[in-house]
Amino acid sequence: MRITISKENYLKTIAEAESEGETVKAVTLTRWLNVSAPAVTMAIKRLKRDALIHVAAEGQITLTPAGRDIATRLLHRHNLIERMLTEIFGLEWYKVHDEAEQLEHAVSADFERKLVERLGSSHACPHGNIVGMDSPEARRRRGLKPLEEARGGERLVVVSLFERDRKLLEYLDGAGIRPGVRLKVLSSAPSLQVRSGRTKIVLEPAAGARIWVKADPRAGTPSA
Repeated sequence: MRITISKENYLKTIAEAESEGETVKAVTLTRWLNVSAPAVTMAIKRLKRDALIHVAAEGQITLTPAGRDIATRLLHRHNLIERMLTEIFGLEWYKVHDEAEQLEHAVSADFERKLVERLGSSHACPHGNIVGMDSPEARRRRGLKPLEEARGGERLVVVSLFERDRKLLEYLDGAGIRPGVRLKVLSSAPSLQVRSGRTKIVLEPAAGARIWVKADPRAGTPSA
């Protein structure tokens, strides 16, 4: 079975949509990949024929073990390339996702091994996302929550960001919000307002759902 770049993209997108808590159907892939409905229909037929996906009667798409293996391998490679671009070449963190989307298909197994030797294989990407599969439920089990659920007065640390929206990442970078930044929530309604250091930031409503935070362990201490 020949695994084309197109197949890799579809399988990785299914895994990524699942990691955001979405029920994946054909319309989901149309939206995530920005391709036509007929193109998605043909791709689903090919992936199903190759036993890389299951399609339920109601249209829900899930990965088979073989499909998940391919998606996981590509996600790991994507992580390594993002880290290479930031840690070795110094590319801005909000740019590396788009670059990795292009490079991940061209990296050989030998070069991937060299990246693992240089960078390690278990670190979060520059956006704070862990290697491989994740989900909103798994993030909550790790003590995280979306910033939109925060209440006034909470002190939080930014852990991870939705990395597949370049405009959002540029907006957050301009606002000084990135993984590791400490925030104090000033108000949650009618607008989400936070402070980072001495800077007050008013966030667009949609941004709060894309930022995962945890309680600041320094909160409540004399140095907080």
